[in-house]
Amino acid sequence: MEKTIYIDEKPVRLRSTAALPKRYKAQFRRDYFADLLKISKVFGSGKVNSALTNVKFSDLDYLDMDVLYDVIWTMAKSADKSIPDPMEWLDGFETFPLQEIMTEVQELLENSMPQTKKK
Repeated sequence: MEKTIYIDEKPVRLRSTAALPKRYKAQFRRDYFADLLKISKVFGSGKVNSALTNVKFSDLDYLDMDVLYDVIWTMAKSADKSIPDPMEWLDGFETFPLQEIMTEVQELLENSMPQTKKK
């Protein structure tokens, strides 16, 4: 699945494919699914957007914003192989409003999670 979102008023293509977890691990040396499961403690089954504004103090240990930046970079890299390394790419934005873009990213995240079909 692929979509274009706007970050700091710049169009950014994001792509979620079966290779996303492997590309994430190759770049960041962390397991994609383990990282998502860790932050899902904060988001639960609700929308990420509202969870970012309503984080409970007890859940702060589970909220690693680097994971969100890294997942978004990996999706962008999947869509455009020419983007630079994560720090240089993030430096290209004056602002990176996670709360505004996470609703769009959440659909791609859900698409990347393995699901079993009912028989």
